[in-house]
Amino acid sequence: MIDLQGITKSFGSLQVLKGIDLHIDRSEVVSIVGPSGAGKTTLLQIIGTLDRPDSGSVHVDSVDVTSLSQKALADFRNRHLGFVFQFHQLLPEFTALENIMIPAYIGGTGNKQAKERARELLQFMGLSDRASHKPAQLSGGEKQRVAVARALINSPAVILADEPSGSLDTRNKQELHQLFFDLRDRYGQTFVIVTHDEELAGLTDRTLHMRDGQWWGQPA
Repeated sequence: MIDLQGITKSFGSLQVLKGIDLHIDRSEVVSIVGPSGAGKTTLLQIIGTLDRPDSGSVHVDSVDVTSLSQKALADFRNRHLGFVFQFHQLLPEFTALENIMIPAYIGGTGNKQAKERARELLQFMGLSDRASHKPAQLSGGEKQRVAVARALINSPAVILADEPSGSLDTRNKQELHQLFFDLRDRYGQTFVIVTHDEELAGLTDRTLHMRDGQWWGQPA
């Protein structure tokens, strides 16, 4: 599903990633933990094609993404990858349903099909009665579940989550964490999660520890 070989990345004189190898299987839920500045988010951005490595190879869903043009890369990102951030990044002027549908529109999906898929995801999230509500009318946990639904709208191969529960209270954290595993069971979803949350990391299939741009303690 995901294969990285020899990934390096520097910003000026600072080398952030120092020869990272990584393999993640389909339907695996993997967490990446480590102190701030370890390189976790940079690695997630490279897997998500939001940044390019200085050297090394990146294969996602059997595609060598480092060989794609910018246009092809944007299309691949839309169709194969979903993103969940610490702060939901919902557009305030749109309803929950409309926010979920946006990536489908970008990918060329028709209105009827996009709406049906969005409603299916809202139902799975337990948010059918919130479809017409705008983000300001939703709780923090509801906003994050809408963000997860948006990430799923195009049935991506991988969901990449960067501190997804970092802004939530304990109850909403627990609900969001359970949701990830429910989605894996329902859709066979693959997750790569960068987190400082020890509870979430302890639930995942594998926890990888990063320090100073390298794996620490065990191979990936």
